[in-house]
Amino acid sequence: MAAQLPLSRLFASLQPGDMMNIAADEQANKPGILIGQKGGREVQVTGTAELSAAPNRARVCIRVASSKGSAVEAKNSVLRRLEYIEQSLRQAGVTDENITISKEIERKTNAYQMDAEVCVVFEQFEKLQDICNMIVEKLDSSVCISSPHFYHTSENMEKLRRQVCLNAVSNARRKAQDVCRLVGQSLGKAIIIREEEMKEWEDQADCVSSSIQHKIKSATIHAASKVSATFEIKGKERNKKNC
Repeated sequence: MAAQLPLSRLFASLQPGDMMNIAADEQANKPGILIGQKGGREVQVTGTAELSAAPNRARVCIRVASSKGSAVEAKNSVLRRLEYIEQSLRQAGVTDENITISKEIERKTNAYQMDAEVCVVFEQFEKLQDICNMIVEKLDSSVCISSPHFYHTSENMEKLRRQVCLNAVSNARRKAQDVCRLVGQSLGKAIIIREEEMKEWEDQADCVSSSIQHKIKSATIHAASKVSATFEIKGKERNKKNC
């Protein structure tokens, strides 16, 4: 897991009118006083957020092999099983773009060896389990199915990074609103928003397991974002309305 994020810091400037005349360079070193655009009053806060995303793709490879006295026999033996595998995948809704098939035949000492591999990308993990179980039950030991590899598409990762940053900004704004309410002021527009830190990490495997759920958990990505934000302080609240 990631290290504990630093505690949030908050600075607010609620100086009276005569303080507006103090030179900016004199106020810059005064704790708790920040100068905004045109000497306006500001509230500066930090906001943090954490999110996690499970993998959204899984890849398995199904291998079929046959060794026969003639090339035709070896080829026909493999092709019959390939036909069943392809038919099962398409009936389950797996599209051609998610199916890759490779074939190879070679001459050995006294036989011909035919090997074929079907690599399949799944978007629905329940479908992955159902199809693999069905193929094993039908073809038994004549096929070999690899352990599924779970991973994230680039779009999935970008969505996670974007959302955790937006959540951190939202938390910073809520914090600034709470501060304004506490001192009877009204929160204005954002002046500066900066992402200070973004961290990503995977779950640490706590046991050795080949189960699907454990593999999904191990491939889950966690992300944490920290932002700093400066907001304008508009003035006093009226009629106890929210900022």
